[in-house]
Order: sequence, then C-alpha cells, then structure tokens
Amino acid sequence: MTRWTPDPSFYPSPREASTAPAEKLAYVAAFDRTAQRPDAIVVLDTDPESADYGRVVGWTDLPDTGDEVHHFGWNACSSALCPTAPHPHVERRYLIVPGLRSSRIHVFDTRPDPRAPQLVKVIGAEELAGRAGYSRPHTVHCGPDGIYLSALGGVNAAQSADGVNAAQSADGVNAAQSADGVDAEGPGGIVVLDHTTFDVRGAWEADRGPQFLAYDVWWHLTQDVLVTSEWGTPSMIEDGIVGELLLGRKYGHAIHFWDLAKRRHVQRVDLGDQYQMPLELRPAHDPTQSYGFVGVVISVEDLSASVWLWHRDGAGAHAPWAVTKVIDIPAEPADPADLPELLKPFGAVPPLVTDIDLSVDDRFLYVSCWGTGELRQYDVRDPFHPVLVGSVRLGGIVARTAHPAAPGEPLAGGPQMVEVSRDGRRVYVSNSLYGSWDDQFYPDGVGAWLAKLDVDPEHGGLTPDERFFPHGEEFRGLRVHQTRLQGGDASSDSYCFP
Repeated sequence: MTRWTPDPSFYPSPREASTAPAEKLAYVAAFDRTAQRPDAIVVLDTDPESADYGRVVGWTDLPDTGDEVHHFGWNACSSALCPTAPHPHVERRYLIVPGLRSSRIHVFDTRPDPRAPQLVKVIGAEELAGRAGYSRPHTVHCGPDGIYLSALGGVNAAQSADGVNAAQSADGVNAAQSADGVDAEGPGGIVVLDHTTFDVRGAWEADRGPQFLAYDVWWHLTQDVLVTSEWGTPSMIEDGIVGELLLGRKYGHAIHFWDLAKRRHVQRVDLGDQYQMPLELRPAHDPTQSYGFVGVVISVEDLSASVWLWHRDGAGAHAPWAVTKVIDIPAEPADPADLPELLKPFGAVPPLVTDIDLSVDDRFLYVSCWGTGELRQYDVRDPFHPVLVGSVRLGGIVARTAHPAAPGEPLAGGPQMVEVSRDGRRVYVSNSLYGSWDDQFYPDGVGAWLAKLDVDPEHGGLTPDERFFPHGEEFRGLRVHQTRLQGGDASSDSYCFP
C-alpha cells in the first residue's frame, strides 16, 4: 500500500529512531512442536498503562500445520528513506512469517486491527524453489529495494508433506551426503520478495563464490556491503545437533562479505573450524561505521561461546575484512547426572550463544547464553573492548532459575531470542531455540515463557519486570521464539544517515 508521506515509524537516522514512541504491542512467533496444531502469531500488550499489560491480547493461527515459525520481520522499515530506495512511500504494515520446516512464507496484515493480524497471502514451497532455487526460509530483512530472506537449503533439500525431514535414512545416516562428501542439500542463500506484491523475484546472488552454508544476512547499506553467516544444511539441523558433525567441525565457521550493488561474493573470512556456528549478525546502526558483531554458538575445544567483531583490516574503504574475537564466555562445570545425554561426557554446561542484539545507539550489546540461562549486557562503545555491565539469569540447563514474578516455578530453556526497543530501555527475551534442539538440551520439556527486562540507560544493568511474564498455558501449549515490536525495534531497521 502506497502512502502520500513516509510511514511515521521510519526514521532517517538511528539517532532519531532512538526517540521514537514506546511500542504498545509485541508480535511473537509461536509453534507446535508436534506439528499437529497450527502455529500462530501471538500479540502481547506492552503498554504499562494498560489493564492487559504483559498479557496475550491477540492470536492468529496459521492455516496449515508443520510450519515451525521461527524468525520473521516487517515488509518495510527505515531503509525506505535511503536515497537509493525505489519505494519511499511503502508502509510498515505486513509481517513476513516463514515456516522454517514447511518452506511456506506467510504474509500478515497488521493495519486493520493490530491485535488481530490477518493472513493475506501464502507463498508455497514450490514457488520459492521454482523461482529462487531455495528452501527453509529463515531470516527476514526489509531492504530499500525489496524484502530479503535468507534460506538454509536448496531445492534438493527434500522434505515430506507432513513437515518431517526426509533427508534422513532409516538408520539415521544423513542421506543427503554424496560418496565424496559433497552435500547435495544446498547451497543456501538469499531470496528477494517484492515490497508490494510479495512475489518471489528470485535468488539475490549473481556470483556466490565459495559460499555454500547460510544463516543470517545483514549489510552496511551506505557502503554497498552485505554480510552473511553460516549454520548448516537442513539435515544437519532439523533432527537436532549431530554430535559427529559438531566434533568433526562440519557446521559453519566463516562469514562472507559481498558487493551489495553487484550481488557478488568478495571475501570469505574463516574464524577457525573449532568455532562452530557463527549465527546472528549485528552491524553497527551508525551508517558511517564499518564494523559489526557475530555470535558463535560453541567451540569444540572447550565448549566456550564467543562474540567476534568484523572490521576493515587497514585504512580505506577497500581494505580487506578481518574478524577479531572480543568476548569469550566459558562453559560452566556441572554434575553429569544433571546434564542431557549429549553433554554428559563433558561434565559442563556450554553457554550456547544463540542470539545477540545491538541497541540502536550502538552502546549495548546483548548476548543470550541459552545453555547456562543467562543474558549478558556489554558496553561496546569501544567495540574492540566490550565491558560486561549487566547480567540476568533465567532458566538454564542445570540452574533452572525462576523469574521473580513466579519464584516457585523453575524455568526450562533460557534467554534465547533477544529484542531491544528502539529507545534501548526495554529488552524482551523468549526461551525456545528450535524444536529439535530444545528437545536435546531440555529433554524434560522446554515450556514457554517470555520476559521483559528494564535497562539502566546511564550505567547499564538489567532488571526483570515482575509485571511482564507471560508463560505456560498463556501460550496454549505452543513454544515461543522471535519477538517483533510494533513500529520497529533494534534488529528490524537499517539507516542511511548518521
């Protein structure tokens, strides 16, 4: 839908976005692990003055089963105000919601009633595969020229109609590996959708170079730089983490830099194959800066997790890219009797950094340690030397730390997906990682909960809001993953002016 004036939730700069009004609603992806019921988009009231504050106030089921909604995002955002944007009058109205297992993409309209998103379009797996050559759409970003979706698999990543991974043979051996070890399920990559019709335009890459594994995608828009990270092909992840592949260092361990305008691969930077699964990418919001952070799930050498900084290796806009490890988080010793089978031989709980988020002012980096049940807050005004300034514990594989609002209820899962408000004063965390991985690390059940943390904007520090803790049956038996905030949040928008 075209507007006469730009959407009021768009801001030309991160400085102006940080003054935006507080969100009144949050949208949450919720899924049924059994694939017997439809997944849903759940709406939470985030207005402290409302009688329904912290409660579920809206619920829209998806039309099918077996989707496993995971990451999702807006159709348009502040990048529409970039000088190169061909659609400056689009509006932030539609939620683009992929099904990670089904490869279906759902489009929900939030404008008629923000508390009751309406499904207006479903893009089938066949269209995604036929027009772009991809499957398993994952992360959604609104760009100035279209909607970008990362996809984990190619058209050869076979999947059965009921959403169960068909790339495993009966004896559990990966059936997508050819005799010479070359995986036939990829490559993963980037899909572009039209801003207005939501039609699949096609694959973004003109020349992918050595890139094969995929996960996240982000950019430095004013520098024509796109960055991608790596996880694994569908059969490597859909039935849980595969110990042999992890110890064999077969998951992703590099990030890739691309020429955004020419859609061509420029440089692969390897973190070292012991650093398995560099996932979430968080570039500086200030468009004059040339750095960003990537979180690494685990080191196979000591079970630690880490955060790395990408930056130019030298002066000038054409200097090559480099990465530097700036945060190291060690594993925590534990009694093997308290650990799931996968971890018993190690006698320790890995932090498992599975999400990071950077505040709009580029001051605070939030790091979720899903294994130990900790959310860490770092002051990153000097990005090469982060300083830990805040920490909150909720859940954890061993600790099962309760929320202050329900001190008698041990929590499973841990802070996983992290979303930060535009003004940086509120952080929302949800507890499910991915259905099969939940089951591996929390075999007695992961439950469902979402918490809000208040931020001390002057000194740093995090405090759980005891009024905001939807959990358990409020989510009707579904698990909860990513949260998006009405009007935008710290990981939705990118800017072209400082």
